[in-house]
Amino acid sequence: MNLPGQGPDQQSNPPVVAAAAGRSLDPHVRRYAARTAGMTASEIRALFAVASRPEVVSLAGGMPYLAALPMDSLASDVAELITTEGQQALQYGSAQGIPQLREQICEVMALEGISAHPDDVVVTVGSQSALDMVTRIFCDPGDVVLAEAPSYVGALGTFTAYQAEVVHVEVDDDGLVPSALSAALDAVHASGRRVKFLYTIPNFHNPGGVTLSVERRPEILRICAEHDVLVIEDNPYGLLGFDGQTYPALRASEPDNVVYLGSFSKTFAPGLRVGWALAPHAVREKLVLAAESATLCPPTITQAVVAKYLAKHDWKGQIKVYQQAYRERRDAMLTALEQHLPAGCTWTRPDGGFYVWLTVPEGIDTKAMLPRAVTQRVAYVPGTAFYGDGFGTRQMRLSFCYPTPERIREGVRRLATVLEGELELLRTFGTVTTRQVSGPQSPSPDTA
Repeated sequence: MNLPGQGPDQQSNPPVVAAAAGRSLDPHVRRYAARTAGMTASEIRALFAVASRPEVVSLAGGMPYLAALPMDSLASDVAELITTEGQQALQYGSAQGIPQLREQICEVMALEGISAHPDDVVVTVGSQSALDMVTRIFCDPGDVVLAEAPSYVGALGTFTAYQAEVVHVEVDDDGLVPSALSAALDAVHASGRRVKFLYTIPNFHNPGGVTLSVERRPEILRICAEHDVLVIEDNPYGLLGFDGQTYPALRASEPDNVVYLGSFSKTFAPGLRVGWALAPHAVREKLVLAAESATLCPPTITQAVVAKYLAKHDWKGQIKVYQQAYRERRDAMLTALEQHLPAGCTWTRPDGGFYVWLTVPEGIDTKAMLPRAVTQRVAYVPGTAFYGDGFGTRQMRLSFCYPTPERIREGVRRLATVLEGELELLRTFGTVTTRQVSGPQSPSPDTA
């Protein structure tokens, strides 16, 4: 039956469909800046919403074990702070951060051999904000940033947002490979492009779990100096070595060519969002200006809470408590991986930090497998999230910092069951070729 005015070859379009055909689902799409093309949400974020359910063992998010903190004492400290210093703590502050905290940050960095002046410290809203500001003041569209392969998903998202191109550099069990760094620099320069900086997580790497060897550190710095490339040293895990060892910071031996990023998220509490950047004086000035334009000033109240914690509590002893808790969890994960995972799987053995980097047998795509893993009530982060070029399909990041050892063992057992099922499918149907896609362009609490 045809409606009036329609011939037999004409079809009726519902009014909603016809209206939608004439406009975008986002009426503002033509107004956005070109840089927003790289601002895409993680394809696996919806799955992590399911993975947050209590019946799912999440080996995904890098959430600190906050139950180790002296909560009652901290509550009293915050109440006292509001009562006695509330008018200052709740007021606007300096874009550079309160002086007391900047002095205390210098004391923290001294544990890694860094000699710094508080004037060269800029307090930020977490180290993610520091990384954003560093990228903003250094990178023009098309500039090249060198980053380890794999690298922190939040850094990759920031570089993409500022339209920088990421070139990955090989990492092995001893961290960043100097010969690979030299080769990457030569290749980029030969192509006529410009490298702005090297981004590196030298200690207890996220996601790789490896540490840059002491022997390689001077060589990495020398190569970057010879090529006139700045080094961005991101070091949120440096004090969380399981044997108590603290590695010398790159910034300790090269103050003029290293911007050091630090954070209290892993050694105190991430919800306070207090991090910092230590930069050469001229760079410091640019960071302060960038901070003023982005946030006006970091929250004074959270800085004051951290400052009071550092002044009143045995924060070094608290770090030792964290080290013991994470070492116990690391051991539980490594033992469970040995006991349960099928042949062909390999993994790193971290000496600190939060993460194990797992490689699965050929033919398994960890991103494609994730929905089936969540169905079996276990979650992880697929390796593709940590590359800007689509690699990492055989890898995954496992986090041991938050679950109890018992939950970790159960999670690994469930993961092994999923992997066995994937291998059985491979034996039955053979390898399925999957299209490589880049990882998530924005971080979330599940991938941080």
